Amino acid sequence: MSGAVKEAVRLMEVLPESDQNFALEFIKKLVLAWDPDYTKVTSAEKKALDEAEKDILENRMVSHDAINWD
Repeated sequence: MSGAVKEAVRLMEVLPESDQNFALEFIKKLVLAWDPDYTKVTSAEKKALDEAEKDILENRMVSHDAINWD
């Protein structure tokens, strides 16, 4: 969690609950304005995708057939 996120959480905790709800709705609107169809990749998602791609390139995967699906 970045310093900005930690600071935002700390500041929201100071607010009364009704204002916390207002702030949350505002943040949701910011996120939708930034990525209205939720297709952008966050830095955490990018890191996970890069690690998965590296695992594939280095053949560090579990075969589909090796999984007990029952």
